[in-house]
Amino acid sequence: MIREIWHGYRRLPLWVQLWVAVFLVPVNAASLTFVSHPSGVWVAAMAVGAMLLNGAIMLAERGFSKLMALPHVAIWTPMLGLVAWLLAQDIAPAYRGYLLILLAIDTVSLVLDALDTRKWLSGDREVA
Repeated sequence: MIREIWHGYRRLPLWVQLWVAVFLVPVNAASLTFVSHPSGVWVAAMAVGAMLLNGAIMLAERGFSKLMALPHVAIWTPMLGLVAWLLAQDIAPAYRGYLLILLAIDTVSLVLDALDTRKWLSGDREVA
């Protein structure tokens, strides 16, 4: 099963593989280092929670599909509202810097995820 998922990942376009490995996963996983900051537990729970749901989807489908966009849309949209609210508060500079990066990366991801969600809902259920 792990081999199937890995091969599915490698079948994705190279830019998607790089986006996921270099930006998306590391930036969202980094939320765990800020759990002691204001609402840090909530940010981490939503950032990592969407990725964990994608893990379950990958296991169930034995690969990558556009369905994986749905947890991002459902969970990261309110998370980015929380991030925007936090950025309006007086918070530590390192946390502010991290939240700005998270906001930028996940906003780009949500644009791509909205397109993939629409495609999945329209019947594009192919698994890479």
